[in-house]
Amino acid sequence: MSENIPGIVITGASGRMGQMLVRTVLQSDRARLVGAVERKGHPWVGQDIGTAMGGAEVGVTVTDDPLEAFAKAQAVIDFTAPEATLEFAALAAQARAVHVIGTTGFTAEQLDRLKPAAHHAVIVRAGNMSLGVNLLTQLTKKVAQALDTDYDIEIIEAHHNKKVDAPSGTALMLGEAAAEGRGVSLEGVRDSGRDGLTGARTKGDIGFAVIRGGDIVGEHDVMFAAEGERIILRHIATDRSVFARGALKAALWGQSQAPGEYDMIDVLGL
Repeated sequence: MSENIPGIVITGASGRMGQMLVRTVLQSDRARLVGAVERKGHPWVGQDIGTAMGGAEVGVTVTDDPLEAFAKAQAVIDFTAPEATLEFAALAAQARAVHVIGTTGFTAEQLDRLKPAAHHAVIVRAGNMSLGVNLLTQLTKKVAQALDTDYDIEIIEAHHNKKVDAPSGTALMLGEAAAEGRGVSLEGVRDSGRDGLTGARTKGDIGFAVIRGGDIVGEHDVMFAAEGERIILRHIATDRSVFARGALKAALWGQSQAPGEYDMIDVLGL
């Protein structure tokens, strides 16, 4: 395979998304898998990633040394946890590798700590990598611009029972889009903690409702509810491959960009 084809490293390779990303890169004729990273002590470390996933050898050994893996990569695709992602961002910047971040659950302080890496390398970060969700984000912003606060905005999201953060990164991305459409800060109008005698809904708030259960891949509704009518924008993901394909698209797109912070709206030209 041509050395001109970008080499990709997958972090958190044993996870649900990690394995989907490995398969997606292996199946692509536009990228090559050059590394798979797992945490120290993980039983997959030292094994060929193909056999660890239950298939044939692919010639890539799982490592717990991200610096070694990143040194031979043009891009890193990372769906892990915030603190791990911050460590990977510094190492990817050293390697001048595109860092595609699908990790969610960042605090504002953690996001600030990502910024120095973007001075040296391309970072593409999004709460969701799918084309459909990013179109939904744009639609949410447009509808919020068109409707006043007589329309209550509620974001309802559902995911599998292993998801550790709530609301989801995608739900927050949709909330940010709705808030931007209304010309307000999400932090000033966010309502995601209803329990007990909460009183009446505050006009202008953007509410969040969370469902966790089974193997739900990802479902998001944005509801604009007023007297006499409701407008509901919906996206349903039935296969994680949509996120993996979007992440790979971002990794390839980033090869021709200047260092900086980007999102999937940039990647998709929306």
